[in-house]
Amino acid sequence: MSKESPAEESLNLIRGKLCDHTFIFRPLSASSDSNYRFQLLSLLDDNCASKEIARHLCMEHHLLVSKMASFDENSQFIIAMLRFFMECGLAHNTIIFLLLSLHSSFHLGKQRLLYSLLDAMQSVTSQAVVIGISSRLDADQLLEKRVRSRFSHRKILFLPPSKEEVDSLLEHLLSLPTDSSFPSGYVSQFNEKIKNITSDTRFKDMLRTFLNANSTVNSLLKFIFRAVSSMNLESGLLSLETFKAALSSMQRQPKLEAVRADCSILELYLLVCMRRLEVKEQSLYNFISVMKEYKTIHDSFQTSDHYAQNVCLRAFEHLREREVICYAENRGQSQTGEYRPMKLLILASELHQGMRSHACCPVSLHFCIYACFYFCKLISNLVLVISSLFYFVPLICKTSL
Repeated sequence: MSKESPAEESLNLIRGKLCDHTFIFRPLSASSDSNYRFQLLSLLDDNCASKEIARHLCMEHHLLVSKMASFDENSQFIIAMLRFFMECGLAHNTIIFLLLSLHSSFHLGKQRLLYSLLDAMQSVTSQAVVIGISSRLDADQLLEKRVRSRFSHRKILFLPPSKEEVDSLLEHLLSLPTDSSFPSGYVSQFNEKIKNITSDTRFKDMLRTFLNANSTVNSLLKFIFRAVSSMNLESGLLSLETFKAALSSMQRQPKLEAVRADCSILELYLLVCMRRLEVKEQSLYNFISVMKEYKTIHDSFQTSDHYAQNVCLRAFEHLREREVICYAENRGQSQTGEYRPMKLLILASELHQGMRSHACCPVSLHFCIYACFYFCKLISNLVLVISSLFYFVPLICKTSL
């Protein structure tokens, strides 16, 4: 098997950084206090998440992992391990569970994992903290009653990263370490190229355009990963063109063209109404709820763009045929179209850009979409602290940015 070239090694190293949450949270991990341990979870599936916790605990303490264990068995194991920490004098070891995209699993089931974690921390005296990360302001209101009763109701709102934080993150992720096995000449050349790219005004304008539409750190990581993956392996260096190509690939042009060229004024109104409902944290909506929002806009601005409900329904169906919207689920096919839940298939940034370049978009709609756009940018990162360990909050706030 041939040895990888420095270009291939650097590509794998940087992509590994972008996928390693431990590396991204390195400022906290590098603290002089080494008693913090992270477990990052995605709540898309309770069973998978509980297995991941059990697997991590088994690896930490050199235990055998049971791949066939059920959710209840894994939950009992987690409680037993927390009790073990207390009884064996390991209570000074603090476990921090970071639940990513907290709201994404609420529609899937009974929130069993979250309930089990919070219940375990109440039933066992241990140093543990559960932090839920969500982009929804009402994420705590989506909790079940039994879960909400164990929630500390402490919230921390994070603004999008500042320019200095973005610059620091780019350097942290893209630079090659000088004390690595790479040839010293290649490392200095690579890092100098990165410095030149990030200081280029064209790159700064490009990054500003991207962050105006996608201001979260996760979006930035996806953008960087896509750019790095298209690095020229012959030169072994990144270029401004790779970032331009990554930006173009993340801006899905067909949907943008559908708004810019194919949508009528009425269809623009319906799209803006659906976007406003999403900003109001209404994840599921149908034609009837969209019409109520349409009436609200009309009453607020007293526009002349008022159409009968049957005309709006035809416009609604046209949007679905153009695949700009779709039914949220396959269930409920016996319901008539106006009562079935719908969802947008177009990003907020695409809707915003498409309306800006639309030849006949009314001023009132521009105002509505700008209000939605900047409000969403403000609340891009909301962290819910779901624990009883108040003194961890300043440390978590500082690190999560």
